[in-house]
Amino acid sequence: MTLTALIALPLMGAGLVLIVGRVRPSSARVLALATASGSLLLTVLAVTLPAAISTPASAAVPWLLRADGLSLPLIGLTGILGVVAILASWGETRRAASHFALLLALQSAVTTVFLADDLILFYVAWEAVLIPMFFLIGVWGHENRRQAAMKFFIYTFAGSALMLVGLLVVVFTTGEVRMSALTAASLAPGTHDLVFWLLVAGFAVKVPVFPLHTWLPDAHVEAPVAGSIMLAGVLLKMGGYGLLRLALPLAPEAARAAAPLFATLGIIGIVYGAFVALAQTDLKRLVAYSSVAHMGFVVLAIAIGTPLALTAAMLGMIAHGLTAPLLFLLVGQLQDRTHTRELARLGGLMRPLPGWGTVFVFASLASMGLPGLAGFPGELVTVLEGYGAFGWWMVAVAGGIVLAGAYTLRAVRLVAFGPLPAEWAALPDLTFPEALATVPLVLGIVVLGVWPSLVADTVAPVASSIAHALGVG
Repeated sequence: MTLTALIALPLMGAGLVLIVGRVRPSSARVLALATASGSLLLTVLAVTLPAAISTPASAAVPWLLRADGLSLPLIGLTGILGVVAILASWGETRRAASHFALLLALQSAVTTVFLADDLILFYVAWEAVLIPMFFLIGVWGHENRRQAAMKFFIYTFAGSALMLVGLLVVVFTTGEVRMSALTAASLAPGTHDLVFWLLVAGFAVKVPVFPLHTWLPDAHVEAPVAGSIMLAGVLLKMGGYGLLRLALPLAPEAARAAAPLFATLGIIGIVYGAFVALAQTDLKRLVAYSSVAHMGFVVLAIAIGTPLALTAAMLGMIAHGLTAPLLFLLVGQLQDRTHTRELARLGGLMRPLPGWGTVFVFASLASMGLPGLAGFPGELVTVLEGYGAFGWWMVAVAGGIVLAGAYTLRAVRLVAFGPLPAEWAALPDLTFPEALATVPLVLGIVVLGVWPSLVADTVAPVASSIAHALGVG
């Protein structure tokens, strides 16, 4: 098996889905699911059997692709969400073949970002991600989909343009395009700060770092369910991955100097995201703002820069990549039944929807950081390491955690419990495809919560290497 297959299979599947969809539209979703499942199988082999992707298998393009402890957890997450996104769209009837093809193309592009060892390929894949997501939001989204799609495109493309300048500076000053061959010593002394901030401009928008987050709630609210799943699950992680893969190792001195600023923005994101989420009346927008808060923990962990903190950043990204897609999936299933996301109109849904309600409460507790579930290990380590680096500033983070509990429990109370409006008394519970879509995410949340070393041990060598470059013990 080669790394190329992880990229080529969903891309080839996208083409086949378009062709088959013209002849037999009803078969498009089956073929898309088969392709995504095959991609997941290849991903499992790549993650669990690293020898299967070692040099002999990838010798044809040894300078283009690589997999290590930083990329393997993220391609695993991408494989899982690829299947979940197809299942979440199982009932899609509007240009179904195009919808499924775009999801597969998006999976291929994101996987390429995480596997690229060539700067040019990395940038091409980074930009390619914009295309399917733009159309998923703009064509299959909700009422204000076009404005949201355009805002998403403008923000991310503007950041990418600055990132491109940074990459070109790296290529022209070093004569090297392989990421694995680049170190801080490769850059000319006067270019470190310039390269760092140009790269950060692209990566920070994607995370998104406060105050560059304003495109995110609109994109989430207007996107179709599958779009929100992929956006929250893996597209945001591209920003954190870029910081860890390129910005910090290439310009460690600039990264150390910027650490207090990044920590401040991360803490603001945690508190601000939680405050705004607490004020929301739209359930999907509440989940969207919670993403701002959770990714604030990732930014803070990266700013701390110790090996444990950088490992916690990856744990936080994987945890958010499981819990947020599950919540968006559940909100989409609820909207399909009630045609509303307004908290004031909901209530008591645990009675007509016991299956859905149980998973919703579980996902909410996971998002809140309940011990034993995925969100807990990364955030706990971030707070502990943050106290050593930034002292009593962690009190503000603790306040954000309290607010997270407040908005989460408020949502659970308003949606799942309390009086049941008569109009929802006969709602049908989860169908088999809907229930099946939740299973990989629920299992992933439990496994990561009780066995965080599954990811931490994979990431630790790379995290130690980055921390060593930063000069942080």
